[in-house]
Amino acid sequence: MTTTVPTPITDKNLDNALTTVATEIGRTDSKSALLLAFNGAVLAGLASVADKDLPPTTKALGALAVVALGAAAVLLLLVVRPRLRGDDRASFPYWARLDEDEIRACMNDDTRAARIRILSTLAVSKYRHLRRSIDLMLAALALLALAAASLPL
Repeated sequence: MTTTVPTPITDKNLDNALTTVATEIGRTDSKSALLLAFNGAVLAGLASVADKDLPPTTKALGALAVVALGAAAVLLLLVVRPRLRGDDRASFPYWARLDEDEIRACMNDDTRAARIRILSTLAVSKYRHLRRSIDLMLAALALLALAAASLPL
């Protein structure tokens, strides 16, 4: 690994980028928690009408909505699922496998750029799952609106 001495502006930019990426990861986890709660509330509401005598079209649309909400929940759980791979040499799962002397040796290198890359990749993956789950939830809400519209007045 080549070690370069960062200039003051590079040093500041690396620190800012690392903080920004860590903040974005926290934001995805917060959004996912909120959406999981919403998803659970909608699924609970749907469970309360599951035993009702509804028209077949309404039941079919409701079932499709439940499938979409279930898939959205899986994606949201993937967002908050811990990543514990330790093969990147710049994260706590890697450091957990080292003894104290090996950790001290790792701290001699500036790993901020590697951590930014690793955390950025993780953040993008989390945001993709979050985006797909929101798309599925919107589809489920559209299906539920259609199901409600198919009910006789």
